[in-house]
Amino acid sequence: MGFSKKVKNLKESATLQAAAKAKALKDKGVDVLNLTIGEPDFSTPKSVQQAAIKSIEDGSSSFYTPATGLIELKKAIIERTRIDYGVEYQTNEVFIGNGAKYVLYALFQTLLNPGDEVIIPTPYWVSYSAQVELADGKNVFVETTEENHYRVTVEELERARTDKSRVLILNTPSNPTGTVYTAKELFEIGNWAVSNNIYIIADDIYAKLVYNGNVFTSIVSLSDAIKQQTIVVNGVSKTYSMTGWRIGYALCQPEIVSQVSKVMSQSTGNPATVSQYAAIEALSGSQDIVESMRQTFEQRLNDIFPLIQAIPGVKVEKPQGAFYLYLNIKDTMAMCGYDNVTTWVNDLLEEKHVAVVTGEAFGTSHHVRISYATDMDTLTQAISQINKFIDSKRI
Repeated sequence: MGFSKKVKNLKESATLQAAAKAKALKDKGVDVLNLTIGEPDFSTPKSVQQAAIKSIEDGSSSFYTPATGLIELKKAIIERTRIDYGVEYQTNEVFIGNGAKYVLYALFQTLLNPGDEVIIPTPYWVSYSAQVELADGKNVFVETTEENHYRVTVEELERARTDKSRVLILNTPSNPTGTVYTAKELFEIGNWAVSNNIYIIADDIYAKLVYNGNVFTSIVSLSDAIKQQTIVVNGVSKTYSMTGWRIGYALCQPEIVSQVSKVMSQSTGNPATVSQYAAIEALSGSQDIVESMRQTFEQRLNDIFPLIQAIPGVKVEKPQGAFYLYLNIKDTMAMCGYDNVTTWVNDLLEEKHVAVVTGEAFGTSHHVRISYATDMDTLTQAISQINKFIDSKRI
């Protein structure tokens, strides 16, 4: 059987692959401590569940919606954005898709011609590069440093820019590092993008998950010119613990929405109608649960961070947001006799049954990502097992 070169060259999502390996072991009866998936360990709020049930019972979720989503959901997104960002949008500047991941996919399919370049600061979320390749674009990676807290600078961006540069991806808070850009840094980057006519895709999926006094700033709030140059991508998965509902959205210029609509109408059609009604309630209803979950993540971070720092050889920046820790284990690997981080990760899973994600998936060769979107018992057991693994491998 023959397959397209594009598909044959495509790599599976490393986070989903790691989760699948952990599940396969668990299905064999192994007690796996899974720290791979960025999925809140909370159930979807009851009010959101009830809104979905109501839409089923009254029949309103039984039918197609426009490909880019219900007008009622667009209005809820606009109002939530106005409250959170202080920025106004119109309904023709919003589209809704099957999760923020598909929203990004549709954007790359819409914006890129073969050979167009997308600037991606490293480390980066695993699917950015694959989605650019699927759109026949070219990834241009800009390596950030731990010394600069994994933040890209305008000077670094300018060195990477060519006449084919089309898009910059900016993820704050960052997956995998948890870095949050300051308003000053965003303003400088935004003005650079405006002056060079480069679209910013602002992946704001973790915007509500910031900790310990750190503040999220939306880049579109800084000037109208930057807003016009920026496509905001967000969704309900992380903020409202609705990963399974698959609702993401983007806010951008009407011309982009009209073109994306064609891609969506010929691919997925509308997102699940019942999920759209659930998302209306999530965005429009009480936001108390959002703060409650944020506080829980913050407490977990503060509780486990000293334990992570104490792992032999590990160097780690305390994240400002999201729910990941990005560990530099170069020295740890050396003391264990490893020269490949993915091999270290695989052996940790096989021998001590702790599942983490290799840094190679995020564009770095000496790191692992740990998700703390799970309970404290699992986290503390996993750290204990990691320490035991290192002790067993010391040379």
